[in-house]
Amino acid sequence: MAKEQFLGTGRRKSSVARVRLTQGTGEIKINGRDIEEYFGFETLKMLVRSPFEVANRVGAYDVQVNVYGGGYTGQAGAIRHGIARALVEAEPELRDSVKKAGFLTRDSRMKERKKYGLKAARRAPQFSKR
Repeated sequence: MAKEQFLGTGRRKSSVARVRLTQGTGEIKINGRDIEEYFGFETLKMLVRSPFEVANRVGAYDVQVNVYGGGYTGQAGAIRHGIARALVEAEPELRDSVKKAGFLTRDSRMKERKKYGLKAARRAPQFSKR
């Protein structure tokens, strides 16, 4: 019989992560690669693992992630959001602790659009008196 799966979708900036949680040993695979291979920075690895640490479930679940869009930091934030949602689906009693840590709230900050007459969102052309 197949293991029970818990799904969660996480988003951050322009990144989208589809997370699948199964009972296991704590292995995290991102786009078919190990987390150690995928993320070069230790801070991003800690960011991804933080929902398990808050819920005291380190090593309880295997994680399969399909993530696309954005950069590494946005992807790590999206994965954290997806893992938190999947954890709450797997164990609803963890909702309070995960929500208190702020992992269920989608970070709504996005890149500001470029405005006409400017070089970037707020950067104006250089001013010259003459």
